[in-house]
Amino acid sequence: MTAAPAPGNEPDAPEPKHPPSPAPASDPTTTTEDRAVAGWRGWGAVGAVALGIFCLITSELLPVGLLTPVGADLGVSDGTAGLMVTVPGLVAGLCAPLVTVGAGRLDRRWVLVVLIALMAVANLVAALAPGFGVLLAARLLVGVSVGGFWAIAGGLAVRLVPAHHVGRATALVFGGVPTASVLGVPAGTLLGELGGWRFAFAAVGGLGALTLAALLLLLPPLPPTRTITFAQLPALLRRNRAVRAGVAVTFLLVTGQFAAYTFVRPILQDVSGVDTAYVSTLLLGYGVAGVAGNFLAGARDPYRTLFTVGASLAVILALIATVPGAVAGTVLLLAWGLVYGGVSVSLQSWMIKAAPDDAEAASSLMVAMFNLAIAAGALSGGLAVDGISVPAAAWAGAALMALAAVTVRVTSTSRAAGRAVMGTGAAAAPGVTGTGGRTEDRDASPADRR
Repeated sequence: MTAAPAPGNEPDAPEPKHPPSPAPASDPTTTTEDRAVAGWRGWGAVGAVALGIFCLITSELLPVGLLTPVGADLGVSDGTAGLMVTVPGLVAGLCAPLVTVGAGRLDRRWVLVVLIALMAVANLVAALAPGFGVLLAARLLVGVSVGGFWAIAGGLAVRLVPAHHVGRATALVFGGVPTASVLGVPAGTLLGELGGWRFAFAAVGGLGALTLAALLLLLPPLPPTRTITFAQLPALLRRNRAVRAGVAVTFLLVTGQFAAYTFVRPILQDVSGVDTAYVSTLLLGYGVAGVAGNFLAGARDPYRTLFTVGASLAVILALIATVPGAVAGTVLLLAWGLVYGGVSVSLQSWMIKAAPDDAEAASSLMVAMFNLAIAAGALSGGLAVDGISVPAAAWAGAALMALAAVTVRVTSTSRAAGRAVMGTGAAAAPGVTGTGGRTEDRDASPADRR
């Protein structure tokens, strides 16, 4: 079976035997792919998009390390301050498919530029907010930017670099997600401790302005090559079991993570007894461990990786909720960062393998659920903290991580059983053809395709 062309790269007609030489860069008829082959500018554009992803996810998660000072300054509880994570996560989850569909006829370059500009302005407004209501409204605008930018950026690598570099470029673009998750929060926490929480928001707004300039300078025009309709998204969920399972696992893992991680500062202080002055340093250690985890997970089977992540984090979060002592808290936090660092890259790998012919739609669904889960996690953790105790947030996260591990295992087992049945049927029933003893490619799980 011939492999389908990557989304956005479908040829309009069969290629001639001897295709013409690429047009020079100055030729107005030069295609995006011709420009991609040009070299350094394509990689510069990839770097600018990756910087945009890093900036946006950092902005989304920035309040995690600033909950206590923001709450104290504006007169709200830690649980209420957690809405600064809940609101943008919820809005981003809704806007990922909305922006992907709504931007169908617009140049992707200008869509990304507008979304980054919106994020920069929103953070500057947050830095100047006179009260919590204004701050929360600014966070809503951050959610619009995050959902739209992340969903569109995921499919751009194929249009920016030559075909043999697409995998590496895609990894670089999505590397902005785990890097922001594990480095952006501790860096923001450190800035907040040095200059106050308003300075941290203003710094992220300034980084957004620099990213805006990079996108304007380095991104080529990116006219639409393919449009997605709202009907395609539920259709993909209905027909592709691997995509459905990936969306479910995304929800459980990310909700569990942010039920606990949104309140990591009070957990470290109240349970582990870590001095406030050392929290930012420990979060930087968490970040370094997370980057290492991202690289360790990058080349591995996403099924096995995500099962290991869920099971390990269930144990780690249960321990950090119960074991006192700064040393124990430090060791568990570093282990937490190392294990969770592989989540984003593994989930993205799962979705691309599950639906290679519908990668943009599958990524849109994953991005939507990822951000909705951030909101759900922050909200459930806040309810646990306000209604029970600080350690209850970590216990809630542990329970969801365990459920995620079970879901991955059940999915893996059912897919393996399905492959065995299909293999037997193919051998026993001559009328069954075209399967080669395995499930259809479009319905195969990531593990099935290895």
